[in-house]
Amino acid sequence: DRGNTVVVIEHELDLIKNADHIIDLGPEGGEKGGEIVAEGTPEHIIGNVKSYTAQYLKGKLK
Repeated sequence: DRGNTVVVIEHELDLIKNADHIIDLGPEGGEKGGEIVAEGTPEHIIGNVKSYTAQYLKGKLK
């Protein structure tokens, strides 16, 4: 680790599952979104029932 930070806005689950830290915004888009619904490692957020990302990520981590 060189102490660098990279911020990525991504929908590709193969990339998301390898992230060190995820901030999932939602629960929907537009006026119904913009709230942090999940935050942490991929393994941590898959337990969050409010996160659509977590629901899809569960299958990728198994």
